[in-house]
Amino acid sequence: MIPAHLQNLIASAQVNCFQGAACDTGLPVVQADQGNLSIIMQLTFGSIGAIAAIIIVISAMSMVAAQGEPQKIAKARQTIIFASVGLAIAISAEAIVTFTIGKL
Repeated sequence: MIPAHLQNLIASAQVNCFQGAACDTGLPVVQADQGNLSIIMQLTFGSIGAIAAIIIVISAMSMVAAQGEPQKIAKARQTIIFASVGLAIAISAEAIVTFTIGKL
């Protein structure tokens, strides 16, 4: 059962609009379009890709500095593999989102 104060809130949120008429729901209007969404996604996936590339470089330097210790080399190799997979996912996700937004 829905409490009375929530029922009043739900009832006030319902809007009956006529065809072609503007509806005022009292909610803020967000001016988001394909261009804004594309920029946000490019920044997000670009940041993820840059972080993955930095992790790869740091792990490569730690592999060089491991001086032949198998545990350190294995840990650095595993980190490089995981960061490479993350980089591949970020690149493919950006490609998918760009392709999808272009089709809208």
